[in-house]
Amino acid sequence: MRRVVAVFIFLLSFLFFIPKAIFAAGEFSTDVAVEYKVEETGTTLVTHTITIENLFSNLYATSYTLALDNIEPQNVRVFEGAKNLNFNLKTDGSKTSIAIEFAEAMVGKGKTRTFNVLFEESDFAVRTGEVWEISIPRLSADETFRSYKVSLSIPNSFGNEAYVSPSPMEVKNEDGRAVYVFDKASVQKTGVTAGFGAFQVFSFTLNYHLENPLAKTASVDIAIPPDTALQRVYYQLINPKPENVYVDADGNWLATYILKPRQRIDVEAKGSVQIFAGPRPFPKSTAETLAANLKPTEFWQSDNPQIKELATNLGSAKAIYDYVWQNLAYDYERVRPNVERLGAVRALASPQNAICMEFTDLFIALARSAGIPAREINGFAYTENPEIQPLSLVADVLHAWPEYWDEASKAWIPIDPTWASTTGGVDYFSKLDLRHFTFVIHGKDSQKPYAPGSYKLGPNPQKDVFVNFGQLPEERVSTPEIEVTAAKRIPFTATRFEIKIKNPGPVSLYNLVPTVSYDGKISDSNSIDVLPPFGVYETKATLPYSFLGRDTPDKVVIAVSDKQVQVPTNKNQIIVESLMVLSILFLVLVVAILIRLKKLQFDKIASKIRMLVAKFKKNDNPQSNQKEVPGPPPTQ
Repeated sequence: MRRVVAVFIFLLSFLFFIPKAIFAAGEFSTDVAVEYKVEETGTTLVTHTITIENLFSNLYATSYTLALDNIEPQNVRVFEGAKNLNFNLKTDGSKTSIAIEFAEAMVGKGKTRTFNVLFEESDFAVRTGEVWEISIPRLSADETFRSYKVSLSIPNSFGNEAYVSPSPMEVKNEDGRAVYVFDKASVQKTGVTAGFGAFQVFSFTLNYHLENPLAKTASVDIAIPPDTALQRVYYQLINPKPENVYVDADGNWLATYILKPRQRIDVEAKGSVQIFAGPRPFPKSTAETLAANLKPTEFWQSDNPQIKELATNLGSAKAIYDYVWQNLAYDYERVRPNVERLGAVRALASPQNAICMEFTDLFIALARSAGIPAREINGFAYTENPEIQPLSLVADVLHAWPEYWDEASKAWIPIDPTWASTTGGVDYFSKLDLRHFTFVIHGKDSQKPYAPGSYKLGPNPQKDVFVNFGQLPEERVSTPEIEVTAAKRIPFTATRFEIKIKNPGPVSLYNLVPTVSYDGKISDSNSIDVLPPFGVYETKATLPYSFLGRDTPDKVVIAVSDKQVQVPTNKNQIIVESLMVLSILFLVLVVAILIRLKKLQFDKIASKIRMLVAKFKKNDNPQSNQKEVPGPPPTQ
């Protein structure tokens, strides 16, 4: 925080002495304009342009002191017009003061003097991963400037604006730079926080410890970080590979493992996540999912009378957000593993004992009660605040924040009332920063699926969540694989195929349309909205049987994206089978005609058939053809 304190020492021009204690800010007006010009290197050039106006004819200022908190100014310069001014730089702990002396008196009511204080600062702009993050301290509420204006100048090479809080009065582009202008009211509350860049990247390693306590084989699902409208996940590996990865109604990715009786396994998931500054095209939630995200639960008691009355009075998502962050207080003593979850109603009863769960639960309950679908996100959120740094860095305790459904944009909007409270009102409603990494989504259920870091075994569980700033991987494209298995064919029947579309990773595939083509004509097609990495989509196709293969295609092709597989049709075999049937029918017809013409007698044919059968049996049993040889007479 920077606090500007003006200390005025005045000279008397009249015959009586006025004590120094009576001089107040009302005797002078001060106008301040501060420019923060961020250079390509990240160094910020700070320029204070200060104008002092005399409100009395017998008083004038002889000095001015600029006080800075937690700022280490470098290369300080002070000048008035073309003339350098003397100053004294003093540091006391985290406070630095610049005391400026005015050599010439400026006497007379309405007289003004304008001077400039310039210095460099290296901590206002910091590059974190792929994003430049800017943090300008707020103005102290004690200051009584007539006007105070802040301009933030950013080189266009930093990339597009990801977020800026508070909203600037004006935005302009000058000489390859974006300039944001703020007034006194906005910077006095929260200062300025901003991020520039298209996206942020984190790398992660997550460990899961699974056990099947049953005496029979069992299926176990684990939640792995999913894609959302604001993030895209790239998986380097999941070891061992799951049987399948599927998407539930809330958008979670669940990896399925089949465990033998009493089996234990450890699963490792490694990859990177790309977090975007704004929503990207993404599958929309269904009406059924939105309806489920309006229902009361154990911790989201949207049907509670107190919650309902409060929700009716607040009405909108923004009003609910403001109420939550302004009325709950963050209890740093409760930030620890395995803390009890209070839920929305108890959060209202104990507003001084909230942590991120209570901020989130209360928002969701109020939003649902107001008819706004809302849900909880569990994940990783990076902050430099040592008191609320992600415990996932040391104890696998994650952060929670809510999302609400915006009907106008048809999208889930993430917000963070917890951080609004802990930062004194920074706007985390209009646009979230690039530091929130979603692990799981809780909509239908307020607790499941369990987030990474929750899959523990034994009394002394190890750390299982590792997240760091990272870079995009080289491999960022998934190519689907097609696996076709033909069922054992029964002659003279249709051939059935089992088709599996597999995603080997590293990223999810969207809007796939697998097709089955017979001689170039599409016979069947399906639509796959999303196929996560290591996911499997199963379908079936049928090759109909046709006599003499007249309607049997020469070529069956199963395709998806740019991948295709040709399946054998066994057309020749079908033709042979048909010819055999024709031959048998022709033989039967010939025999029937001969019998009809009495060229053949059925009794004689039957007799010959019986003789042939008997002969065949006799030849098939050679021992029956041997004559019995009498043996020697029995001895006595």
